[in-house]
Amino acid sequence: MSELLTSENLLALLTLALLEIVLGIDNIVFLAILTGKLPEEQRSKARRVGLALAMLMRIGLLLALSWVMKLTSPLFEPFGHAVSGRDLILLGGGVFLIGKATWEIHDKLEAATEHGPKAGGTARFGATLVQIVLLDIVFSLDSVITAVGMANQIAIMVTAVVIAVGVMLVFANAVSDFVERHPTIKMLALSFLILIGVMLVAEGGGKHIEKGYIYFAMAFSLLVELLNLRLRRKAKPVELRHVHIEDEGEAKGGT
Repeated sequence: MSELLTSENLLALLTLALLEIVLGIDNIVFLAILTGKLPEEQRSKARRVGLALAMLMRIGLLLALSWVMKLTSPLFEPFGHAVSGRDLILLGGGVFLIGKATWEIHDKLEAATEHGPKAGGTARFGATLVQIVLLDIVFSLDSVITAVGMANQIAIMVTAVVIAVGVMLVFANAVSDFVERHPTIKMLALSFLILIGVMLVAEGGGKHIEKGYIYFAMAFSLLVELLNLRLRRKAKPVELRHVHIEDEGEAKGGT
């Protein structure tokens, strides 16, 4: 134990935990979108179970490290490009994310327009968990490969994963509730999922994209939308005051 508690290992643990939290942002966004369609009393439970499954998935992959590393070995080479098991998983996950996010956007734009606003609670708990597990595999694989590149001790990797999931558990409900309360934020979150899906497809196709650019674009877009929300909130009292004054004027004119 004392060998693990060295300054070098503690620095690796802190750095890896922070990186795992950043990599988990897309997981929280996906959880918020999926659990938002469940009945309200099941949403919090689904988020906890989903994040617990993500943690178990990552720990399991870390313990099966030799198998994970074999996933980076080429399976076949179409058109001169080597394709590995990791590439196939990233491609499948990216296509799934793009399709899921596109469907959700269509559902919100078209279905709500044609039939009025749709009430929540239409999804099933089991089906939602299956979708969470499928995407957890993709996100966990990326997370584990990152962990392997940054730390040498399995114990450090597992501890970093547990810390990251613990932080996500604390904030998952607040993030999900915030997304549900603001339709424009929800649309932005769905756009983020499409962006992440495109990145996964590109990675699976052998085109590396720096995640820093993706996360910067997401953070900048979110900041702009938060400023818009603040502006709309400040504008509402002014609009209400104008309406009140106009109503008073009409009442006096009528008398």
